[in-house]
Amino acid sequence: MAPRRLLLVGEGNFSFAAALSETLDSNASLTATCIQHPAELARDPVAQKNLQRLRERGTEVRFGVDCTQLANAFEPHDRKFDRIYFNFPHCGRKAGVAKNRKLLAKFFQSCVDVLAEEGEVHVALCRGQGGTPADKPQREWHNSWQVVAMAALGGLILSDVLPFSCEAVPGYKCTGYRSQDKSFHTEGALNHIFTRSLPFEGSQPRVFRIKLGGQWFSFSEPKALAGKLNRGFLEASSCHPIQILNEKFIVELGTTFPFKRLKCSFPLLPLEGSSVLPSWNCDMLSSFWINLHEDNSDSESLNGETIQEMEDFLVSFSELSLHKSPRRDGKEVHEGISGQAKVWLRSSLLVHVQAIIQAPDFLPGSLYILSGPVFQKCHILPFTMPAFHETLLILGFNQSLKDNCLPSLLNNLTGILDSLLTQTLSDGSTLSSSVEFVPQPNRNDYMIHVKSHNFVPDCAKDLIIGSVITSVTSIAHKDQCFVLVSINLDLLAMIVWGISDWRILWTFDNRFPKKFLPGEIEPFKSYSLYPPCYVHDISFWLDEEKGFDELEFHTVARAVSQDTIISIKFLGRFQHPKTEQVSLCYRLTYQTCDKALTRQQVASMQSQFRKEIQQQLHVIPR
Repeated sequence: MAPRRLLLVGEGNFSFAAALSETLDSNASLTATCIQHPAELARDPVAQKNLQRLRERGTEVRFGVDCTQLANAFEPHDRKFDRIYFNFPHCGRKAGVAKNRKLLAKFFQSCVDVLAEEGEVHVALCRGQGGTPADKPQREWHNSWQVVAMAALGGLILSDVLPFSCEAVPGYKCTGYRSQDKSFHTEGALNHIFTRSLPFEGSQPRVFRIKLGGQWFSFSEPKALAGKLNRGFLEASSCHPIQILNEKFIVELGTTFPFKRLKCSFPLLPLEGSSVLPSWNCDMLSSFWINLHEDNSDSESLNGETIQEMEDFLVSFSELSLHKSPRRDGKEVHEGISGQAKVWLRSSLLVHVQAIIQAPDFLPGSLYILSGPVFQKCHILPFTMPAFHETLLILGFNQSLKDNCLPSLLNNLTGILDSLLTQTLSDGSTLSSSVEFVPQPNRNDYMIHVKSHNFVPDCAKDLIIGSVITSVTSIAHKDQCFVLVSINLDLLAMIVWGISDWRILWTFDNRFPKKFLPGEIEPFKSYSLYPPCYVHDISFWLDEEKGFDELEFHTVARAVSQDTIISIKFLGRFQHPKTEQVSLCYRLTYQTCDKALTRQQVASMQSQFRKEIQQQLHVIPR
């Protein structure tokens, strides 16, 4: 293991460096720097004493180092520090918050040049300066140093906040600006720990190739679903919380019912794919449509990463039964195969029900289990997601046994869900979420409601995690009754682990799955704390002839913002008194859960959003 390299910038009297150097083991190396030159510190006896201690320990000391230009201070081979410290940065004298924000921004941007890939940046700030909820009391955002927003300019996210205590570092004496005798007030100070963020480029839509009837086709991932197709979270080798939860759920079911797990196909369905199930389960209007284009390109000419994606994709893809039409020679061909074909992404696993229960080998009394991803257009809301993983349970039995089988299944489901949703706290007490099966108007079906205590009061409402359908019939099994249970695994996982933002489930950041261990359920702690919010309003004139589709408005917003918009609020409607033309106004709130997001990036997205709604929704931005 390579020695851990530590860098200290902005040192005043070097007391922190001297104290820290005495706590390090032999595998760690320390470089202490300050902006002053040796002559400026010659008359400071405390600094001279600490410098002597550092020299005796062989610590590297550098003078005249500007923390906003760290790349200039170190040769390329001498960079990549595992940890960078900056205690109580300040521009000096009576510099306002704007100047100190600028100092932080330049420092964070400079850090990236010398920070190891998994390195940390530690910044200690006086009480209230950071502007995060960790400050007690918290300053108003405009009156703080906005440390998370400044760090975002360097591609860094806040991963932890800890109290900073001078007493915890024996010998450390905090000084003021440029080692002035008047020190900063450190009571209530906080140490902010930053880490690298993934770049936004990783969220761009990918292109896939598939093989149908001996012919290759390609299609682009819908922009609103960028990074959400073919992720493999439910594969046996996955350590994703969705897989951990699904396995635990199925194992518990298996103690009561004999079951058979079915292999789930890739979620592309032909245009003719439909379901006899109620419309509130499968809404074609909210489905994502995909255009398959004939692709005769040579896969060997593509880069290795794309080829790997194709291979993974093909393994999980099942043959599509597209519309067929007879050829002149009497053989059938797929319609649209000569150039392109239109398919859709399934919005629920319920579309597969009829194929399963009408199969010749379907056995009543056995529980059939199907798990896979589903996709649907939806409004931007905290617990509503355009992509999630669903587990579908199918149980068939004789009509004479309905009064026994249905209550037995519901009781078992209640017990399993109650067990998953009950947490033991550190003090030994338990915290549980109540499960309720709410009857629907047809009195045959139920919605599964959960009231969770893992979220803030505004979100502690009944969350619908699934449904129970008993009104399904089959031509092949007229004497049979069927019960279908659909569970939203993503929403269930959020409640179980206390994950407040569904988007984190789809992150490409390797830190996320490492926080989950099979057999253990601990409250999730995010590695991106207090991300900054940016608010933009938009108003536009409607085209009376074409109308306005609010669902498409949300879908375009999701696509353009790369899922960084967390809220769209309708502000008002205005009708011009003379032309009678109607204008709508909305407020958009941008915030990420796993990446650094800057004000400049948001402004660019907002500008692009104005262009996209004009082109796609035929409105005129004001």
